[in-house]
Amino acid sequence: MTKPLLLLTTIASLALGGAVMAQDTEASESTEAPAPNADLSVLDTGEPVVEQNADDDTYVKSTHGDWAVQCLRVQEGPEPCQMYQLLRDENGGSVAEVSIFRLNNGGQVAAGGTFVVPLETLLTEKLNVRVDSGQAKRYDFSFCTQVGCYARVGFTAEDVAAFRRGNVANVTIVPALAPDQRVVVSMSLTGFTAAYDEITELEQQRQ
Repeated sequence: MTKPLLLLTTIASLALGGAVMAQDTEASESTEAPAPNADLSVLDTGEPVVEQNADDDTYVKSTHGDWAVQCLRVQEGPEPCQMYQLLRDENGGSVAEVSIFRLNNGGQVAAGGTFVVPLETLLTEKLNVRVDSGQAKRYDFSFCTQVGCYARVGFTAEDVAAFRRGNVANVTIVPALAPDQRVVVSMSLTGFTAAYDEITELEQQRQ
């Protein structure tokens, strides 16, 4: 529905631009050309633009099992770090990703987590996480970007303890185009304890 309006706007802009160009051409014909010996030192010759990528400041500090400890380079003070895992399907395709970070003053929330899932996810069905055969927990999605949809969650001390004891956490989402189906990917808990202990120590150093 918006394409015709967009097309008309584009055509109008081109038409207006042509009229302005014609006026500028007429004006330039009547304007006296600059003298050949005019001072050209005032002209800006430009300077190279160095593209900066935020990912360049992030690096993997260590690896524990299926978890990587990622840190962000900063100019001053201790670096903020988190534990990260890319979640894949049975064919090895990337489906989602999760990052977990420590919260020292979060009250009953011991750690924060961020899940990123595909845009074609049915958000009203929320995100489900089940450790081994335990009880599943549901989390709301917070927002979506061009990258995907984000669920920003809080893990209690009990949740963290379950992760420490467990073998795998099954993460379930529902496709928007197939609401009668479930997509389940495994979040390995191999190396969770070591990675969590490391980010805990690193966070304490930042206090």
